[in-house]
Amino acid sequence: MKNKPPYAIDSVDHALHLATVLQQEGPMGVSEAAARLGVSRSTAHRLLQMLVYRDFAEQGPDRRYQAGPVLRPADPAGAPVALLRQAAMPHLRALVARVGETVNLQVLAGTETRFVASVECDQILRVGDRAGRALPAHQVSGGKALLAALPPAELTRRYAGTDVDLVRLRRELGLVRRRGFAVNDQLTETGLTAVGVAIPWPGGAEPVAALSVALPSARFDHDLLPTWVGALSAAATAIAHDLG
Repeated sequence: MKNKPPYAIDSVDHALHLATVLQQEGPMGVSEAAARLGVSRSTAHRLLQMLVYRDFAEQGPDRRYQAGPVLRPADPAGAPVALLRQAAMPHLRALVARVGETVNLQVLAGTETRFVASVECDQILRVGDRAGRALPAHQVSGGKALLAALPPAELTRRYAGTDVDLVRLRRELGLVRRRGFAVNDQLTETGLTAVGVAIPWPGGAEPVAALSVALPSARFDHDLLPTWVGALSAAATAIAHDLG
């Protein structure tokens, strides 16, 4: 399981996180960067200047920073990420308090699931913060929950030309739709299991964001699935209500 190293270098972590945010979410100013990282404006400015120096970022005419030439353009997420994160954070914290495990907020972008927010639990053995990471949507619990909500033609369009077995994926997504939740049983990392549900999107549109509970596989218990799914569904509904 990829958790934060015990002797992490915060400045490196901040710079890499900031580069990921610029690539996935678009331009931002110094104040926005400082708020995202929880650092001072002067620290955020220095980090941005180093990213510019190494071509990971560039400054536009409006003085805001955007992804530089080193970072390949990523598929855009079909969700207002900043607004979604703001609405979701109180519910993520409440969900962690209820289930006692790490929870994640994810969005669908192309064939990727992007983790836009994480709240860790306080257990010694736990899944760490995944914010900023991108993983194959057909393997991630939240990604599978979102793919299951897509029209068949859209699913085909996204996976045309890939090595993903569409027949098998459609069969799995049909089960996800019937159950109302998806499970990632060590598909992305050995020793990690996650349960995810889609967040109902206001106005009846296709959902573009999901919630998941992630835990060490050693603590996964099928008897607790109804509890986790119920807690996830309640939090997803509350987030949708706040967004609407």
